[in-house]
Amino acid sequence: MFAEYAQINALHPWFFATAAWLLGAVVGSFLNVCIYRIPANKSIVLPGSHCACGQPIAWYDNIPILSWFLLRGKARCCGRPYSFRYAFVEALTAGLFLACWLLKADPDPHVFHPGVAICGWVLTSALVAATFIDLDHFIIPDRFTIGLAFVGVALSIWVPALHGQSHGRMFVANLLSGRDAVIGMLLGAGLVVWIAVIAEALLKKEAMGFGDVKLVGAIGAFTGWQGALFAVFGGAVVGTVWVGLALLGQKISGKKTAIAPPTESAEGQPVELGFGAQVPFGPMLAIAGLAHFLWFHVWTQGQVDQLVSAFAGTM
Repeated sequence: MFAEYAQINALHPWFFATAAWLLGAVVGSFLNVCIYRIPANKSIVLPGSHCACGQPIAWYDNIPILSWFLLRGKARCCGRPYSFRYAFVEALTAGLFLACWLLKADPDPHVFHPGVAICGWVLTSALVAATFIDLDHFIIPDRFTIGLAFVGVALSIWVPALHGQSHGRMFVANLLSGRDAVIGMLLGAGLVVWIAVIAEALLKKEAMGFGDVKLVGAIGAFTGWQGALFAVFGGAVVGTVWVGLALLGQKISGKKTAIAPPTESAEGQPVELGFGAQVPFGPMLAIAGLAHFLWFHVWTQGQVDQLVSAFAGTM
């Protein structure tokens, strides 16, 4: 089915790769809109892109990544500076789209699966948006968790290669892939629920938001139960490293690092980063989940195969 595309990719490998990068940059520009407007309950369609002063942004000032550098980070209409994060989100999404294509769309005609790369684009887009919303507001909207989970199950049925299923019989691979997605979703969410319950009992306070539970379930729908487990424990490693570096940075600089709501004090001031302070866990889960999807799935599957072989050998 994809033989012609595979031949094009083999002859001109830069073509689809460049298209993937450009598409990611455009999607990243749209994600900036989602990151700003969705938590504020604003439409992501209307009005069109506009400056903080209210003036519409012309198309030539809204070119992903490039416009920020051409305008030197200032709006053309009023000269107000705007954050480099807009360009960063666009560049990050473009890079992840490119990585999904290069790692998930094999140019061999017999195993060429652009559908897996497309599924990765969906997962990447949702996780990038969820990450920055969680960093800003300590919330993860349901459309990026529950909605993403159901989309993951549907895509798993449509693209069985997403879960490595290639059964010869018609529809069998689709059903097996859908099964793997549901197992990953339920096992991932269930594991985080128990971790949250135990941690809350030990710490005598809420240790993990329910949005994190749903996010792991969504990651599991795309990556299976192995990816869900990797996201939980890999996310803990990422979080430990992040907090450790932040504490080291504030010790070296002598400046206290503060974190955003909802950990604000009674006076409305952000609470300083330290032991027991609440930090958004969603970004850590997203980083680990994407790492598994792009790279570490080979390692985790190898570990599972070894365990299965060892167990079978004792039978």
